[in-house]
Amino acid sequence: MVPILTLWLPILLSAVFVFIASSIIHMMFRYHANDMKKLPDEDAAADALRKLNIPAGQYIIPHAGSMQAMNSPEYQEKVKRGPGVILTIWPGGTPSMATNLTQWFLYSLVVGIFAAYVAGRALESGAHYLAVFRFVGVTAFACYTIAGWQESIWFKRAWSVTLKNTLDGLFYALITAGTFGWLWPR
Repeated sequence: MVPILTLWLPILLSAVFVFIASSIIHMMFRYHANDMKKLPDEDAAADALRKLNIPAGQYIIPHAGSMQAMNSPEYQEKVKRGPGVILTIWPGGTPSMATNLTQWFLYSLVVGIFAAYVAGRALESGAHYLAVFRFVGVTAFACYTIAGWQESIWFKRAWSVTLKNTLDGLFYALITAGTFGWLWPR
């Protein structure tokens, strides 16, 4: 067993390396550029939403509120008429990536902590590189990807987007696993 505090360096460095890799993926390769589609009349839709003064949050149309209400003829008619909408509203203003990037780095640290915990409980100091790589890699892959699959299952996110995110997660897991294998205590 390897104490988690002993693994602070691979936790930190793997988060730094994943942060750099994700920046390269999103700025250079641009295969995520078409993940979101533009509304046909974006300005009219934005004007209509602005007039409603909807607070920030997540919304669904139609909204039933309960399982019982989902069976009502009124709700069923709304579903038939369409459209179905899942909507996230955030406040207006100039967006800042600083908060998102900080949260992404902290998330990568948390993934590293979980990977360190699993591998640290399963392996001893001096474990072979591939053993470390395997435990850390599968843990990091699960952390970076599997929860995102629910977005396609339940919330209609395009499977193509989920598959691209899964590919990203695989890259991040390989980076994390390689970092831990390299820096594992001897």
